[in-house]
Amino acid sequence: MVYERGENNQSRVQERGRDSATDSGHARLNELGYKQELKRDLSVLSNFAFSFSIISVLTGVTTLYNTGLTYGGPVSLVYGWLIAGFFTMSVGFSMAEICSSYPTSGGLYYWSAKLAGPSWAPFASWMTGWFNIVGQWAVTTSVDFSLAQLISVIILLSTGGKNGGGYEASKYVVIAFHAGILLLHATINSLPISWLSFIGQLAAAWNILGVFVLMILIPLVATERASAEFVFTHFNTDNEVGIGSSLYIFVLGLLMSQYTLTGYDASAHMTEETKDADINGPKGIISSIGISVIVGWGYILGITFAVTDIPKLLSPENDAGGYAIAEIFYQAFKSRYGSGVGGIVCLGIIAVAIFFCGMSSITSNSRMAYAFSRDGAMPFSAFWHKVNKYEVPINAVWLSAFIAFCMALTSLGSLVAFQAMVSIATIGLYIAYALPIFFRVTLARKSFSPGPFNLGKYGVLIGWISVLWVATISILFSLPVAYPITDQTLNYTPVAVGGLLILTVSSWFLSARHWFRGPITNINS
Repeated sequence: MVYERGENNQSRVQERGRDSATDSGHARLNELGYKQELKRDLSVLSNFAFSFSIISVLTGVTTLYNTGLTYGGPVSLVYGWLIAGFFTMSVGFSMAEICSSYPTSGGLYYWSAKLAGPSWAPFASWMTGWFNIVGQWAVTTSVDFSLAQLISVIILLSTGGKNGGGYEASKYVVIAFHAGILLLHATINSLPISWLSFIGQLAAAWNILGVFVLMILIPLVATERASAEFVFTHFNTDNEVGIGSSLYIFVLGLLMSQYTLTGYDASAHMTEETKDADINGPKGIISSIGISVIVGWGYILGITFAVTDIPKLLSPENDAGGYAIAEIFYQAFKSRYGSGVGGIVCLGIIAVAIFFCGMSSITSNSRMAYAFSRDGAMPFSAFWHKVNKYEVPINAVWLSAFIAFCMALTSLGSLVAFQAMVSIATIGLYIAYALPIFFRVTLARKSFSPGPFNLGKYGVLIGWISVLWVATISILFSLPVAYPITDQTLNYTPVAVGGLLILTVSSWFLSARHWFRGPITNINS
C-alpha cells in the first residue's frame, strides 16, 4: 500500500492553498462535480469510529455465537474468524483504494458508475446502489432487532430465568422494543454532526474496552473452564441438523464471522463530512477492519474458554432460553457467587455496544440515502435529499429508521421470513462491495486513476482475491443449513437476494433505464 501525492493531486493541494477552508477532500469533491452541502467536521478518528461501531464485534459475535457453536464449535469460531478476517481485509484494501480516488457520500454506487465506463455507468450505478442501500437497511434492522431480543433475555434472567418463572417477552413486546430503539436512534441522528462525532468516538472506546473487560472477566469468574486443547482443537459435529460433513459444517460456521465483519463502507459514506477524506476515508476502512479482527479474536477466545457444555448452552430450556452467551455469563457468576446479577450487568455492556452499533448504522444509511437521492435514484428524491440547518440529511435519517422498522415486521409472521430478510445484510451488502472492485479490475483496469492511497502493482491481484471471496461466500451461505429440508429449515437467503436482484433488474428495464443516468453533478446548480 502507498500513500502519495502525485500529479493527479497537485490541483487539490493548490486549491487548498488558495482557500484555507478547503481541504483535499473538499477540493476533490468539487473536482468530481459536487458542492459541499454537509458539514466537513470529522477527523480520521471519528471516521474510523463510525465503521468500527457498526462492525462492533460485541454485536456480531454475541448475536451469532449460537451459530458458531452449532456449526463446528470452537474450531469454527477460532479459525473461521481468522479466515474471514483475512479475506475481509482484502476487500477492505480494495475498497479503500477506490475510496481514495472517489471520496463521496455515494460511495459504492458512485464508484461503480465511474469505473464501469460511460456506456455501463447508469446500470452499474443502479444495481450497486440498490444492493448497497437495501443491505444497509437490513443491517440496521438486524442490529436493532438483536438488541430488542437481548433486552428481552436480560428481562428474562432478571426475573428468575426460564426455569425460575422469569418473564418471557412475546413477539409483540420484542417488536415494541425494536420500535423504541429505532426512535431513539433517529432522534440522536438528527443532532449536528459534531455531536455524532463525539458519540461515535465514545462508541468506539466502549466497544474496545467492553471486549477487553469481558474476555478477561468471564473466564476468571467461571468456576469451570475449557482447556486450551478444547478451545483450539474441538470440532463440534453434534449439531442435530442432519449434517455430517465436517467441511460443510465448518463453512456454515463462517457465517458468524462474516456477518460481524460488515458495515465498514460507512467510512466511505462519511467522506463528505471527513477532513482530508481522500486519505482519512481509506484509513477509516482499513483500521476499522484490522482492529476489529484483532479484538474480535480475543473476545472469541476469552468467551470460548468459559464453554464446557455446548448442548446445554444451546438448549432452549436453559435459564437464558437458549441464548448461549447470556447463559455463559449468567452461569459463570451464579456458580461462583450464587447469583447471576454480575452476568446480567455484563450483558448490559453488550447491549450498550449494540445500541451504539445501530446508531452508527442509521448514520451510514442516511448518508447513502442522501447521496442516492441527490442523483435522483430514489422515489421522491428531492425530499430525501434535503438537509436541515445543522447540515444533517434529516429526512433520510427518519426514512432509514422507518424502513428498518417495516423490515422487522416480518418477524411477527415468521422468524424464517425475518431471517430471509436480514440475510441481505451479509450477502446483499457484500455483492455491493464486490461490484465496484470487479469493475476496477476489469473495465477500469488500465484507466483507473488512483488517489493518495493506492495498492500499487498489487491492486489488481488483491481486487481479484476480493471478488472471488465474495462470489464464494455468496454460494456457501446460500446452501441448506439443516436436513431434511422443510419450509422451516430451508435457507431463504437465495430467495431474498434473488428477489432483490429481480426487483432491481426489472425496475431498471421497465423504468429506470429511460431516466436514470447515474451520478449527477450539482456544482453549478
